[in-house]
Amino acid sequence: MSKSLKIIIFDGSFKTTPFINRLVKGLVLKHEVFILGFNEKLATPIAGVHYVSLGSNQNKFNFVITTLKLRLLSGNLKNIISAFKKLLKGKKQELQQENLNLVLHKINPDIIHLQWPSVIPWFEEVLMEQKIPVVLSQRGFHSNVRPFVDEANFEYLNKWYPKIAGFHSVSKAIAANGNRIWNAPKKIDHIIYTGLNLDEIPFSKNYNRSNPLKILSIGRAHWIKGYDYALQSCKILLEKGVPFQYTIIGGAGDEELQFLVDNLGLKNYVYLEKQKPQSEVFSLMQETSLLLMPSLEEGIPNVVVEAMAIGLPVISTNCGGVVDLISTEKEGWIVPIREPQAMAEAIEAFVNLPLLKIEEVRLAARKKVEQQHNEEQMVKGMEELYYELRS
Repeated sequence: MSKSLKIIIFDGSFKTTPFINRLVKGLVLKHEVFILGFNEKLATPIAGVHYVSLGSNQNKFNFVITTLKLRLLSGNLKNIISAFKKLLKGKKQELQQENLNLVLHKINPDIIHLQWPSVIPWFEEVLMEQKIPVVLSQRGFHSNVRPFVDEANFEYLNKWYPKIAGFHSVSKAIAANGNRIWNAPKKIDHIIYTGLNLDEIPFSKNYNRSNPLKILSIGRAHWIKGYDYALQSCKILLEKGVPFQYTIIGGAGDEELQFLVDNLGLKNYVYLEKQKPQSEVFSLMQETSLLLMPSLEEGIPNVVVEAMAIGLPVISTNCGGVVDLISTEKEGWIVPIREPQAMAEAIEAFVNLPLLKIEEVRLAARKKVEQQHNEEQMVKGMEELYYELRS
């Protein structure tokens, strides 16, 4: 039996992502897991996880207390005096770095798992020493987009990637983007898909293709999400007389989207809604006929995984990791990015599909998620990566 590991998970906060929460729930069954963050408390901590504060970013008094407490525990009088001086001079970031270093020394972990490239600066000293293996997750904007639109960021990552022991990529496409930043013959990069608790996402047996067709998109209002192209496709559908209602959850309050809706004459057909809790999103998915993912770039979009799990058919652009989910028309439909005409044609074709074909796609999509995105494979895959880096 493989030995238990001491694992530090870091993204800068106790309030981590759903991916991290699901991962650590599995890891704590066998390993000692520490989440470090610039917080003091968490409303709903995960049982068995050690939350270690590096000093609150929200409360100056708590930051001072945590900073001094960490130095008292170290028993070094010079460190205590030095901390007092730096507090008086307002050198907060320098003290935060020292707090982190003191905690790392005390825990002495087997593995440090960084959740975003943006937190690498906190661990430069660790990376230089090469004593503790560091894992970096590659997912989302900071891996897929920022390095390729920000030259300074690309150069920074290209400098530090060679010192990272191993990488976790959420899709084949994001692994390929990581290789554009830095690649080497012996680079360790495991593709480990996000795992979901599928017991909490039951398959919807009663599917209804409504008339007008209810279309749903979910995600923050950002150019990378491609909502402008989705709205242009809606204009094409309107002109062709295809009945539809399109709702964007997360689009409320965005001036550019609101302008496009008005300018394209879609006021009575498109609804921009505020972000909603996960339970409400799942309910909406069960009441909707089609999920539309018009993004320009994605890792593995959770919203598509969740839709496939529930049984909501998906039309998506060919954006990054989506092809790991929808490899053929058996599980959904893929259209090119930035092509409203192709998107509109796919939606129109969907309206005319036999319901029996849609049912086949819904069942195949659920099966794909059950095989590829269960929590057990995610935890096991991450454990294998950790053990490989420790061998």
